[in-house]
Amino acid sequence: MKFCSDCAAPVALKVPADDTRERFVCTDCGTIHYQNPNMVVGTLPIWNIAGEVKVLLCKRAIEPRYGFWTLPAGFMENQETCRQAAQRETIEESGANIELHELFSVLSVPHVDQVHLFYRATLVDLNYLAGIESLEVALFAEHEIPWDEIAFATVGQTLKFFFEDLKKVRAGGQFSLHEHDFYKSHRPN
Repeated sequence: MKFCSDCAAPVALKVPADDTRERFVCTDCGTIHYQNPNMVVGTLPIWNIAGEVKVLLCKRAIEPRYGFWTLPAGFMENQETCRQAAQRETIEESGANIELHELFSVLSVPHVDQVHLFYRATLVDLNYLAGIESLEVALFAEHEIPWDEIAFATVGQTLKFFFEDLKKVRAGGQFSLHEHDFYKSHRPN
């Protein structure tokens, strides 16, 4: 950031009074410009075919990670809730009709200033198709998932959490809310 969005004067990076972090502060009007993480929100869409559970994945048609597989997700917009963002991104990327369930995973990625949220979802039908940001959309059983072609570590971890929980659910347990922190040393699968 170089200029104040309130008065257009230059900003300086400094620790404001009563704060502990460097912030961009206007050199003229004193406005403190806070920068916060971006929210990436999506779903883990599931289809249960006679007891065989499959997950809907999208092959990315955009960078970063063009041609790699991901869950339908994207940046949350202003003026929408997390649930609305998850629903919108699922429709935009996969055209899928879903029933949205509870929040399933919260993944912090501090080195890129992001938090990723994934909701469990059930496909209402098999009417899905690749959106503008997807080359292809397909259902995968656990043994079919192209693990070496997963776009982001957060997606791979969410899928691992899901299949671990699925074993518990089949034994009479339930799905859990999962949290995980990714640091710069983590790489996509």
